[in-house]
Amino acid sequence: MLTGELVRPRLRSRNGELQIDMLDAENRHWLKTANALIALFRPLVGQPQRAWDAALEAYEGDRTDYVVIRGLAKVLADSATFEPLPTPLDPTVLRQRLFAQGPVFDQQDLFHTQTRAETLAALAEETQLEPQHLELILYADRPSEYLLTRIDTEWSAQTLIARYNLELARAALYWSDAMHVEVYDHFKTFWKYLKLFKLMFWATAIPDGYHVELDGPISPFVQSTTRYGRQFAVFLPALFLGERWTMQATTRPPQFDDKLVYRLDQTTPLTSHFKAAALYDSRMEADFAAEFEAKFGSERGKWQLAREDEVLLLGDTVLIPDFSLTHKKDGRRVLIEIVGFWHPEYLKRKLEKVRAARQHNLLLLVYEHVNLTEQALSDVPAEVLYFKTKPVLKDVMAAVERIASAQ
Repeated sequence: MLTGELVRPRLRSRNGELQIDMLDAENRHWLKTANALIALFRPLVGQPQRAWDAALEAYEGDRTDYVVIRGLAKVLADSATFEPLPTPLDPTVLRQRLFAQGPVFDQQDLFHTQTRAETLAALAEETQLEPQHLELILYADRPSEYLLTRIDTEWSAQTLIARYNLELARAALYWSDAMHVEVYDHFKTFWKYLKLFKLMFWATAIPDGYHVELDGPISPFVQSTTRYGRQFAVFLPALFLGERWTMQATTRPPQFDDKLVYRLDQTTPLTSHFKAAALYDSRMEADFAAEFEAKFGSERGKWQLAREDEVLLLGDTVLIPDFSLTHKKDGRRVLIEIVGFWHPEYLKRKLEKVRAARQHNLLLLVYEHVNLTEQALSDVPAEVLYFKTKPVLKDVMAAVERIASAQ
């Protein structure tokens, strides 16, 4: 991610709102710059970090747009893999052994009778290594000596500029105390990344979606500011996977005196490199949806099937049932959760959520071989239907009708 010094010069305050000077991906100057940096970076595989630093410094020269150049370069470096050179001796131990002998110089004098070369030669003989090899490993643990082993992204000028703009948008959140998000679709993906980055949130239902309030890194409720701030900023691309959403954050970048409002929504010209959650978690869920559509999905059917369109809010966690069935005439709803081939610990957490949700319009379809007996599910506030190999749709729809009639 971009450091604060690479971001602050690109931030602007206009009428109480925070705005970012992003790069135009069609601008010939920036396209030329991005292409030049990519061309410099690609041949350096197998070279140390300092080779990239030197190439970048030479390219930058006396250009006044060095903040952007360094930002683009950091995006390139962050997407690549740098690894320390394998060494037969720990460089720290090697330095201790050499430095314990005091200062040495290239030439002898009255007070330093052993030269640097002689000191290295003596240690090389002791360790059975060549002096040149000792020179290589002396500072091999320093990041500047790490080798560029792999470039993980096939960059073009356009994709590099797009990612740079995304990193600017992310980094603007370093100085946020709170974020308010409204999401209206792709709920599973949204909460997947909230959980992945361990963000603190409070969610409430709104028409067609959810309002989610998140504590920012400078919130008084956050203790590990640096680590949490990084996670908070990294989360941002998860929003771009939705089709309809809004985000509003309050920020206080250090160069501005007052708090500023930072707004984004689905019209923001930014793209996400995150992966959306798969439509179905298992073949069983996909088959269930396909069979329902084949048998009950016509316009004459009474029920409309939807995938993960409701979130059950449980304090600091959520339960997102696999499917919902909505009655086309009167709007009654039944939620369906398929309990299939799950790890015992995952299954335990799932059932804890089901109990906490206390959702009486929930239907659990339980695979017989997960060893969940009727007694184990006796305190679950939901109807339970067992199946041997796959849910029997006739039995499922009968249970749906029973649950719906009680509403």
